[in-house]
Amino acid sequence: MPDALSLVIYATPLVLIWLIYVRKRRALHRSSVATLDDSREAGLLDAASLHPVIDTTRCIGCGSCVAACPEMPAHQVLGMVRRKAHLVSPSDCIGHGACRTACPVDAIALVFGSAQRGIDIPNVKPNFESNVPGIFIAGELGGMGLIRNAIEQGRQAMQSIAALRAKRSGVHDVVIVGAGPSGIAASLAAMERRLDFVTIEQDSLGGAVASFPRRKLVMTAPAVLPIIGTVKFKLTTKEALLEFWQDVVHRTNLKVNYGERLEGLSRMGDHFEVRTTKGRYPARAVLLAIGRRGTPRKLGVPGEGSTKVTYRLTDPAQYDGMHVLVVGGGDSAIESAVMLAEQPNTTVTLSYRSAAFNRAKRNNRQQLEEAEAKGRVRVLLESAVTSIESTEVELEQRGTRLRLRNDAVIINAGGILPTPFLKELGIEVETKYGTP
Repeated sequence: MPDALSLVIYATPLVLIWLIYVRKRRALHRSSVATLDDSREAGLLDAASLHPVIDTTRCIGCGSCVAACPEMPAHQVLGMVRRKAHLVSPSDCIGHGACRTACPVDAIALVFGSAQRGIDIPNVKPNFESNVPGIFIAGELGGMGLIRNAIEQGRQAMQSIAALRAKRSGVHDVVIVGAGPSGIAASLAAMERRLDFVTIEQDSLGGAVASFPRRKLVMTAPAVLPIIGTVKFKLTTKEALLEFWQDVVHRTNLKVNYGERLEGLSRMGDHFEVRTTKGRYPARAVLLAIGRRGTPRKLGVPGEGSTKVTYRLTDPAQYDGMHVLVVGGGDSAIESAVMLAEQPNTTVTLSYRSAAFNRAKRNNRQQLEEAEAKGRVRVLLESAVTSIESTEVELEQRGTRLRLRNDAVIINAGGILPTPFLKELGIEVETKYGTP
């Protein structure tokens, strides 16, 4: 009898631990299936950049990859379905790679694209030089959307550029194109190495982050910036991150030529001639640290060149009391419409050419539905803008012409990838369908 009692005493905690474990696993399974169903319903089963592919025949279901994902709990990128790891929200994956490192059985590979959707990736060497000698690529353009990775690539690329042959008189060491995380890191590395460099940026400091809506949360990770040292941001806001970059520029006296766009470059013997909207620069190397969004996609309608038309929302408060039309059906367009709807005196209309928002995340669609139900947003599906005038816009919806009072138009119709431009430079671009 005492032996039986001892067995019960010692076994009870083990049974409780097992029951708690089983309960948590079942809860994770349910949430994972729900997230996967949401992704499937929204048509968001293809990742935008580097992402994991899990070999379920090797996966032992330990969940280490799920626990290691830095996006959790803000985004459930990975989950457990039938005791196997799955990529349940591909559109939220930004290529950390922590899952592969955490896997104890090497069941995870990191790839670009999928069998259904290819991704254009320029071919670069380990030193970040393209097939065109002297032209280097770092950051998001090369498929790395993570800020930490972009910073590290910019730093390493500049290290490779510094190792090139000696500089010729009257020729810059390098022209850096882009002032996002990769371009800033590269510029600081060039400054640290006392290189003769020029940094140009067609828009504003911060790259893609600068185009995010106000108060948008940004996930990053600790990184090391030349001159500055370790950056310890993790989950932060767009404003805090941009304020940090501005402080970096101020503290280091880094010069960036804003509002200057790259128009072309050509080989001139042993160096390049870099042509921009504001001048020409001879340089022995060029670092392309630009994003993948490219040039905003335009509608091509009369009046689109008006000053009241923009292609991103930065501060919803500036539209208070105005009649605003948002054009697009992806997450950016929906987020813009919902944020504008929070302004009490703003009238918001969302126009989308398709019959459903099948490219947007479920949470964004739900927020839009709530805003529409409250009368804060008017949604016009299967509609298209036909002209933009000073005080009105004209649209066509299912054969019917509509005229709306309008003070501002925000077009979130995506961007044109810079693939043609890269090919014009002679840079090899490979479309990857689920390959490293």
